Amino acid sequence: MKEIAIVFAGGGLGAAARFWMSSAVHRFAASSFPFGTLSVNALGCLLAGFLMSIFAERFLVSPNLGLFLMLGFLGGFTTYSTFSYETIELIRTGQSFHAFSNVAYTTLLCLAATWLGSVIGKMF
Repeated sequence: MKEIAIVFAGGGLGAAARFWMSSAVHRFAASSFPFGTLSVNALGCLLAGFLMSIFAERFLVSPNLGLFLMLGFLGGFTTYSTFSYETIELIRTGQSFHAFSNVAYTTLLCLAATWLGSVIGKMF
């Protein structure tokens, strides 16, 4: 039960951070392309790679901290369900180019960000 509460708390904070960042980027970009979701997913992947690397190779952390950060916060922060919805909505509204660009950019950028995060994590 304690683990569920830890993931729940991290997830709530991650979801709030996702809403704030995505909204800020969306206002700044002022585009029909979902740059807010893309930026959240890329940052979330960068952080996941970084944390995975430093937790595995540099610092011993408590399992509860790992649950809070990885499953909770980053699980609430990254937005693949939102990504999927926005991509389908772009297709539904006739913006197929934006939809397929979103799939390509998100996949490539998030894989690259996870890799980069793990490389940076190895430096600590």
